[in-house]
Amino acid sequence: MTIPNGSRRGVTILDYGVGNLHSLAKALTTSQLPVRIDDDPVRAVNPHFTSTLVLPGVGAFTMAAERLAPARRAIHEAIADGLPVIGICLGMQLLFDASEEGPGEGLGVIPGAVRRLRAAQVPQIGWNSVEPCTDETLLIDAAIPSVAYYANSFVCEPVNESAILAWSRHESDRFPAVVRGGPAGHVVGVQFHPEKSSAAGVSFLQALVAQSIAERAR
Repeated sequence: MTIPNGSRRGVTILDYGVGNLHSLAKALTTSQLPVRIDDDPVRAVNPHFTSTLVLPGVGAFTMAAERLAPARRAIHEAIADGLPVIGICLGMQLLFDASEEGPGEGLGVIPGAVRRLRAAQVPQIGWNSVEPCTDETLLIDAAIPSVAYYANSFVCEPVNESAILAWSRHESDRFPAVVRGGPAGHVVGVQFHPEKSSAAGVSFLQALVAQSIAERAR
């Protein structure tokens, strides 16, 4: 993707090379910011072009980790410099250290690992309830939807439960639905697909972007 000179900073969706990102791009589109899809992870974190980076929920962990590997240092530096990041499904899992899904090194922004769902029916596909944590110190401005759409076989296990903002349960397996981390808490991961979670999910996603931009502007 070529970004024209003089273009405004906007939301950048990082394309790992698998899947259709049209519904996510459409959900992120607002009148205030342009939304771009970029397959170059170094360019995607360039502060001249990107105000918020979105790691989408499409693809397999190993392949996505390989695509991110050459840009690992650039991504870490951008996050340390305050770049807001939103990870969705696989994108959330890439924020962690490693995954049972296969080899590859995650970004390690949130300490912990990714494991397979402990359930008879895997993958989990469909609607499920989301239970926000009640600790007010963990809350974010964006209203977490009470139900959301999932399509996953793996879930995240943070080292510290203090990173967890909401939970879901598939059969008897309770797992984090929303997490927050990074140097200033400006990295958010969601296990469900907000872009496929009706109006509440889209509103949540757009509010996350608005909040991340407002926090960075302070």
